[in-house]
Amino acid sequence: MNVKQRAIGILPRKAAISLLAMVPFLFLGAMDGHASPAAKLGAYPSKPSSGGGYVSPWALVKEPTSGQTEVIGGAAYGCIAGAKDLPETGKGYVTIRRERNRHYGHPETVKMIKDIGAELASRTDQLMMIGDMAQPRGGRMESMHRSHQNGMDVDIWFTLASSPKAANLLAPEGNDPPTMLTEDRAGISKRWGEDQLFLLKTAAQRPDVDRIFVNFAIKNALCKSVEGDRSWLGKVRPWWGHDAHFHIRLKCPAGSPECKQQPATPKGDGCGYEVASWMKKPKIILKKSDKPAPPPPLGPARCVALLKKGKGTNDGGVQTAAK
Repeated sequence: MNVKQRAIGILPRKAAISLLAMVPFLFLGAMDGHASPAAKLGAYPSKPSSGGGYVSPWALVKEPTSGQTEVIGGAAYGCIAGAKDLPETGKGYVTIRRERNRHYGHPETVKMIKDIGAELASRTDQLMMIGDMAQPRGGRMESMHRSHQNGMDVDIWFTLASSPKAANLLAPEGNDPPTMLTEDRAGISKRWGEDQLFLLKTAAQRPDVDRIFVNFAIKNALCKSVEGDRSWLGKVRPWWGHDAHFHIRLKCPAGSPECKQQPATPKGDGCGYEVASWMKKPKIILKKSDKPAPPPPLGPARCVALLKKGKGTNDGGVQTAAK
């Protein structure tokens, strides 16, 4: 299990910062806008781009494999065979930025999105906007994420849209919906309302959801405001960013013995000391090096086989689609 997986959602802020400072290269990616040496199917390029990132060969795969769906590895070191495509629109939801080709996932992920969309539609005509899920075969993305690799993650924007057309006008590539935080980022703004709370609570109360990542200021506000049943709050985990969207991670599904489950979240609502530690101003000092970081690993052995096979079957017997 890698250090970020161990940190996310189970450690207080100080411990998480210590781990991140030790491994700054984990967050490097092809996000700098500079050209990168061409990747080829099944391998990273031999050299990084001028910005220090690598083009992920997983991003070159345009279609999922056929056959049985199986989750392999973890959210930050894995892949998915037989991924399913989330339809562009559905009851209560719309996907955005589909040109990224990150709208694939396990059938349970697709079902979860449709279920929450239907529940939202029962209370409003507004649509929730679905962001990144996984690539056709999962694996590491070129930018934005280190997780989302095994088809069990999805980003949902807090801002709702009045129609599919409005959603794509509101959130084209490079223009995110607005933050839910105040200007000083210490609390939630007037944009936060009952619909945003409904989405979080509906997702967290599902038994198939393992955890949900939100900005620590949002978590702190929930700790102060939620009354009555607070048992679902324990699944809502504080992290950096995640102030305009929340990130749902599902539990490993049945029929995927090689799926790697994260350690369980701590018992309780996750308030008190845990969230208070995140509200302090972080002091992160990333170590710099003149040497370029090595390319990240492709993933578990079965994932490498899944990535390299254009057609036929992989070593796990999962039939793959032709290129």
